[in-house]
Amino acid sequence: MKYNMVYSAVFAIGLASSSAIATPSMAADAVCYNCPPQWADWASMLEAIKEKLDIQMPHDNKNSGQTLSQLLAERSNPVADVAYYGVTTGIKAGKEGVAAVYKPAGFDDIPEGLKDPEGHWFAIHYGTIGLFVNVDALGGAPVPQCFADLAKPEYQGMVGYLDPSSAFVGYAGAVAVNLSMGGDLTNFDPAIKFFKDLAKNGPIVPKQTSYARVVSGEIPILFDYDFNAYRAKYEEDGNFEFVLPCEGSLRVPYVMSLVEGAPHAEEGKKVLDFVLSDEGQAIWANAYLQPARPVKLPEEISSKFLPASEYERAVAVDYAEMEKAQEGFGKRYLEEVN
Repeated sequence: MKYNMVYSAVFAIGLASSSAIATPSMAADAVCYNCPPQWADWASMLEAIKEKLDIQMPHDNKNSGQTLSQLLAERSNPVADVAYYGVTTGIKAGKEGVAAVYKPAGFDDIPEGLKDPEGHWFAIHYGTIGLFVNVDALGGAPVPQCFADLAKPEYQGMVGYLDPSSAFVGYAGAVAVNLSMGGDLTNFDPAIKFFKDLAKNGPIVPKQTSYARVVSGEIPILFDYDFNAYRAKYEEDGNFEFVLPCEGSLRVPYVMSLVEGAPHAEEGKKVLDFVLSDEGQAIWANAYLQPARPVKLPEEISSKFLPASEYERAVAVDYAEMEKAQEGFGKRYLEEVN
């Protein structure tokens, strides 16, 4: 399978975040929906875009679902120029006609299966779902090693996951749980049972990126990507770990696209070219993400990850099929768990 061929070459990393459906300032040179500075080190990317391209893009704290909803609402009068989302939302944006056709420089280097052949969306980096743990906030409880551990009484009120009916990382976490517990993209019964059991333990379920809430200790354990956990482990004060659950997990690409009818399309194209350039891809690597274009990570970066043998438990899936299942799972979650 092409997805597995991609991931056998590089252990993958890479996802969407955040919050309110606020419209970024129209004074910007270009507008990106869902490019929050606390997620995947978008702060460094936005600064580099400003410095290298002289293009100012305001911070925007939507999540993937909110981004698509806003693009659909603004279809006749677009505000955004580019958008960033989890792969399934990017596929939806292409189907809905709000993602324009554009193939940035470097598009041909992205492995097949991780881009729309016509150019409506393309991967820019990868992530692996796991547990982002603030060890000091556990109150003496052991660091959980498995998804199943999270329902234990000692983790009462400590576990967080993003709303899987809205945020892509929430859905990706649900898919990871489901696959690791014997489900597949046509049967989400294991995930529904898991979240029902977890509900008895008082989980925290935000709708947007919650990196700062883990760092502060407000959420001691969060379903999240490895890159956020590694960032905290190596760059924040405190004791943080990334756990790739014993049952297994999921590898996920995050994608971008040019917005159909973008008011600043030329600036948007320059941004997308930069994101996929060698310099742009290096920024993701420095933020503990696996770049979309196949490159070998420097030893000083790769040595900070869990061993490659750990990542063998994380699988790739048919992301088009994952997209098809997303709406149905979201409805089940809202009806049966939320």
